[in-house]
Amino acid sequence: MNKLFYWALISVVLTACQSPTPKPTFSLSTPSFPANILDYTAQVDSTHYRDALVYSDQGAWFGYSFHKSQGQLGFSGPFLMTQQNGVWLSKTFAEFEVSINGNPIDLSDLKQHTKAYASHLHQSYCNESIQLDAYLYFSSPHSAVILLNATNTDQEAFDVSVQAQGTPLPDFAGLKPQVAQNRWQATFEKSPATAYVGPIGKEKATLSTQGKGYAINWPTQKLEAGSSTDFTLSQSFIFPEYDAAAELKNNQTLAPWEGLQERINEKEQTWKNLKRQQNFQNSSKKEVVLAKSLLTLQNNSRVAAGELKHAGIFPSYHYIWFHGFWAWDSWKHAVAVTRYDPALAKDQIRAMYDYMDPNGFIADCVYRDTTIEAHNYRNTKPPLSAWAVWKVFESDRDSSFVREMYPKIKTQHQWWYTYRDHDQDGLCEYGSTDGTLKAAKWESGMDNAVRFDDSRILTNPTGDYSLDQESVDLNAYLYAEKGYLAQMATISGKPEEKEKWQQERETLLPKFDQFYDAESGWYYDTNVQGNTWVKIKGPEGWIPLWAHATDADKAARLMANMMDTTLFNTHVPLPTLNAAHPKFKPNRGYWRGPNWVDQVYFGIKGLHNYGFDKEASQLIEKLIHNAQGLTEKGPSIRENYHPLTGQGMESESFSWSAAHLLLLLTDE
Repeated sequence: MNKLFYWALISVVLTACQSPTPKPTFSLSTPSFPANILDYTAQVDSTHYRDALVYSDQGAWFGYSFHKSQGQLGFSGPFLMTQQNGVWLSKTFAEFEVSINGNPIDLSDLKQHTKAYASHLHQSYCNESIQLDAYLYFSSPHSAVILLNATNTDQEAFDVSVQAQGTPLPDFAGLKPQVAQNRWQATFEKSPATAYVGPIGKEKATLSTQGKGYAINWPTQKLEAGSSTDFTLSQSFIFPEYDAAAELKNNQTLAPWEGLQERINEKEQTWKNLKRQQNFQNSSKKEVVLAKSLLTLQNNSRVAAGELKHAGIFPSYHYIWFHGFWAWDSWKHAVAVTRYDPALAKDQIRAMYDYMDPNGFIADCVYRDTTIEAHNYRNTKPPLSAWAVWKVFESDRDSSFVREMYPKIKTQHQWWYTYRDHDQDGLCEYGSTDGTLKAAKWESGMDNAVRFDDSRILTNPTGDYSLDQESVDLNAYLYAEKGYLAQMATISGKPEEKEKWQQERETLLPKFDQFYDAESGWYYDTNVQGNTWVKIKGPEGWIPLWAHATDADKAARLMANMMDTTLFNTHVPLPTLNAAHPKFKPNRGYWRGPNWVDQVYFGIKGLHNYGFDKEASQLIEKLIHNAQGLTEKGPSIRENYHPLTGQGMESESFSWSAAHLLLLLTDE
């Protein structure tokens, strides 16, 4: 047999222990997506155990892991994001027990293998008599399919019996289960989602309650030497706004292997499309980063539910307070996701515009369930939505989406000049709606940045509040946004508005001289009067490069500062405060020293904009290879990184880090 053909169509049972040659029930194509990019292992001891990485897909609000210890056939979890801010329902809510000729198999005596792909999880146990392969994939945003294939690798026939059972952890005292139509279902005290578990397939299986859990028993089957048989069930967690009856009916008619192959095909197409966009050659390490970025965004994606009216992406399912959508996170996620899923990118943008008031204010962050966490209306976030919409348009040329969003972004853009321009001089400030200094700093997205250490709050004529400093990054974002709005006006058939935006852009550009210090070659925030610099060298100084808001001479000075190893060209480059500053705090300083990958992206993209391609490439290489764990299989992408050691810090599985890494590896 041709070896290439053999590996292109691999049997559902692997060859680790099989003898004689098995007769597979189905043949799956081998994913080219690299296996085990993230280490999905968990030792679940309580509902609130949060150290494990979790596999999810299709925008589901639940996910699974592998067991850390051997001897269990099934998958850890599910981890329910339908509940509170994420809790584990069970150590294993579908654990299989397999018997041969009436004797239970001791799995600890068998060889174990696990593989995780973008499309599915795969666990196998085998010895000289039997091969057991368990697969888990998401058939929809509401249902996971768990499929067990048993293969007789002995020389003689035997009877095989299988039971699957699941028991909720003790914390779920308020769980209210019942059995109906051979299906276990339960409601929860703290969530509107309903859980359903049931067998799939032609073989008649019986389901019964087992405490608050369930047990499924399949009829004993005679398994000839070399032959295989399947045992399949589904687990669903469905919010009331979705049609549970239709979902459960679909589960009963699923063809499990075909569904798994469909997932593989879907992920393969995504992977091939991304690899075609990559701007690197023959780098297995960068391929790991690209795959890890895609998985991080996949695991954090959620369909619409509750207060979230459109699909979008969490900053991180892993951190208890990140189970919602944030404004500027959303714009950044959308720019990256449009590389492979423009529909999700559009919904991510819509999800935040669902929370724009008539004046143009957009909430900072919104959540599914406001009884758990309230939406934040104290502040908004920097204006990057026009950038996101335009990048979506460049991806799929959907002019209808531009026309849909253009009037909304116009309103949002004007809001800044109405409510955040204290002296009405055409330069805006960050601020808050509640008058607190803390929320005003949050509005920048750089919560505790050193540049705000001496800031004060000013009351604006509109009744909102501004910081007493005009920020260079905010006005650079607004400058860029005017350019995108001009292009969107053309698409929207409004040439007169295009001219207006271009004129505003021309008027704003000279105002950036206020922020530039020729002596140090850097852009700084200033006081509201524009005559005193807040002389802190931070990433806000290179945002004019990203926005095309400077000239070649100033760009060269900025580049020199960025490439200075005593300032920004650190082990992991472009930290949130220059390394020579006395307040530089690289170890968990949040925005006072650690590297945030979004700001690294803006800096590197800005260098490319002015022709400093060599320097930009050097910084990308340092980031990719020096940020600990990025190029290794297993560790997750972190919220930020230590600029001197490369240590990953704060939240794991962080979406905007993944989004900007994906962009750095696929940008033109």
